[in-house]
Amino acid sequence: MSLISSFASAAQLYCQRRVAIIFLLGFSSALPMMLVFGVLSFWLREAEVSRAEIGYFSWVALAYSIKWLWSPLADHLALPKLHRWLGRRRSWLLLSQTLVMLAIFGMASSDPQQNLAMMAGFAVLLAFASATQDINVDAFRIESGPKEVQAALAAAYLTGYRLAMIFASAGTLWLAAVFSGGSRDYQLHGWQQAYGVMALCMLLGILATFFSKEPSSQLIQTQRSEGSPLHRFALWLQQAAVAPFIDFFQRYKWQALLILALIACYRLSDIVMGVMANAFYVDMGFSKEEVATVSKVYGVIMTLLGAALGGYLITRFGILRILLLGAILSAVTNVLFSVLSHIGHDLVWLTVVISADNLSAGIATSAFIAYLSSLVNLAFTATQYAMFSSLMLLLPKFTGGFAGVWVDMMGYSQFFIFSALLGAPAVLLILLIQKKTVFAEPVLQSASDKPAS
Repeated sequence: MSLISSFASAAQLYCQRRVAIIFLLGFSSALPMMLVFGVLSFWLREAEVSRAEIGYFSWVALAYSIKWLWSPLADHLALPKLHRWLGRRRSWLLLSQTLVMLAIFGMASSDPQQNLAMMAGFAVLLAFASATQDINVDAFRIESGPKEVQAALAAAYLTGYRLAMIFASAGTLWLAAVFSGGSRDYQLHGWQQAYGVMALCMLLGILATFFSKEPSSQLIQTQRSEGSPLHRFALWLQQAAVAPFIDFFQRYKWQALLILALIACYRLSDIVMGVMANAFYVDMGFSKEEVATVSKVYGVIMTLLGAALGGYLITRFGILRILLLGAILSAVTNVLFSVLSHIGHDLVWLTVVISADNLSAGIATSAFIAYLSSLVNLAFTATQYAMFSSLMLLLPKFTGGFAGVWVDMMGYSQFFIFSALLGAPAVLLILLIQKKTVFAEPVLQSASDKPAS
């Protein structure tokens, strides 16, 4: 009976309305990310855009790396009219989701062979709107329930996110192939119609925003009724942009530098490799259908399995040990792509490589999200989480912009080995952090918590 009772309790938890809402918001978060950083490179390579330009094009995703610059607005700026109608989090969600939809429609109307700059402009808008959505989805998730349900909310978010990765990547490739009449040649209208369908799918996120409830907040609000306008603005700026950073360094002191260094380079190896992954598939002769099936569906399923395995391993061995395991596996599996570059077009080998790569990515991501969430103070939810997730992407995305140039210089085989070596700093930093016991317990802190000594 205890087992049945435990299962019923878990089922009841995952059937809660707020968990379903987070699932849909996770879906809404991943969809634009894959369209600007995933299948877009496949589209550009089919359109005969050079590898170097594709690498530089990946810089539009730097918006995700600098979102901390405007993340305080999500915590402390009320949008006119929308705030009174929907509340702080939901109003920001609706604004960002609407901009995401418009940007995808803009990309759907672009022709990269005739006007690559126009495509880039809409991609930049999409990246900034999507990054703004991520800021508010993360804050919404963390504020939507006590720490006892955070694991369920995180699981729902990751499930929605990963399913959207399948849908937005494999779905776009399949739709592009279908709308192209099954032709293996480049067909602009096929890609445009596929992106148009993806834009309409953002309605799921918008509906989730409308049907959700504004979460309770522990944000520290500045008193605006005292002093001159300049004084009130200074107080707002201090609370919105300065206090979250001071809080983090007060809690971790000099050890904060090691934590930030780890966050900055943890995903360096896999992101730099990922910039050229789709271009690599095209150059190896894999069709859209083959990549959609093996990489975008089967691969994402393996990522989900890896995330589940990572969650289990974390409960058994702790976050830092699994962070280390994920860092090592993410680097080592890049070498398998080097092997595939010598083998060429082989679906069996592609499946093996994708399976290993995505399984390790799932383990690493599960541990990394748990670690980042453990560092957040609920008094500064959006700003601090945005700071961590921005730093996580800044160096990898910037470095990845040169991936196309490096492939042209050294070839795919040596490039993949080089990208594997980029994982060494993360491994060394985790070992140092373990030695120095620089770690936060996986408990989200509230504004009343005392700074860590």
